[in-house]
Amino acid sequence: MAKGPGLYTEIGKKARDLLYKDYQSDQKFSITTYSPTGVAITSTGIKKGDLFLADVATQLKNKNITTDIKVGTDSTLLTTITVDEPAPGLKSIFSFKVPDQRSGKVELQYLHDYAGISTSIGLTANPVVNFSGVVGSNVLALGTDVSFDTKTGNFTKCNAGLSFTKDDLIASLTLNDKGDTLNGSYYHIVNPLSNTAVGAEVSHSFSTNENTITVGTQHALDPLTTVKARVNNTGKASALIQHEWRPKSFFTISGEVDTKAIEKSAKVGLALALKP
Repeated sequence: MAKGPGLYTEIGKKARDLLYKDYQSDQKFSITTYSPTGVAITSTGIKKGDLFLADVATQLKNKNITTDIKVGTDSTLLTTITVDEPAPGLKSIFSFKVPDQRSGKVELQYLHDYAGISTSIGLTANPVVNFSGVVGSNVLALGTDVSFDTKTGNFTKCNAGLSFTKDDLIASLTLNDKGDTLNGSYYHIVNPLSNTAVGAEVSHSFSTNENTITVGTQHALDPLTTVKARVNNTGKASALIQHEWRPKSFFTISGEVDTKAIEKSAKVGLALALKP
């Protein structure tokens, strides 16, 4: 178990990754190669119906400085420069996207045994300032995440979260959308040897009084192949299989079905079959 409470983005992350990460509407393919000098190049392709999206990412490391460059088929260039530990526990991140002139951002992260702080500011005349902080330990953590738009003088984001970690289970509770949405999540490791885990998330919207319940599981068929499945209370069921065919290179196939639509079609078909 890691020391300290970590950053706010880590509250509920295990359950979110289990329930939502790598699920695609169609197929996803990625390949990573390494040059003799240690430069990593990752090519990713996603097929959505008749549309094919791709990007190429390059990562260069020099001592404690990491530079990531990603070029997409939408003619954008994203550059991220990370300086790890210029001072103990500190990390600085500078990012910008071309041709978006308002995308520049500077972020500072600080990790302590009893606190985790992240603050960022956009490099514009009227920037958006974000601050998140977590206090506690690697067992119990309490945090908040707020964003302030200096142009309008309004808070664009105001969230709060609580996380509890004990051995093989993680439970979290977050209040998002300026207090309108309450999320509770649970993640449990069933078998660490086979990477078998189960998770669940319950979301309640106070403005619409609607609830969303999602449950899922994952299991490693072998050290290189993982299967995942999830279903929610609206009747949508999803599954995926992901294979690491070479180090950090993955082939992923996923799909989703609307079980209520299938049930409705079956009922209509049965009614037509029984019609005299």
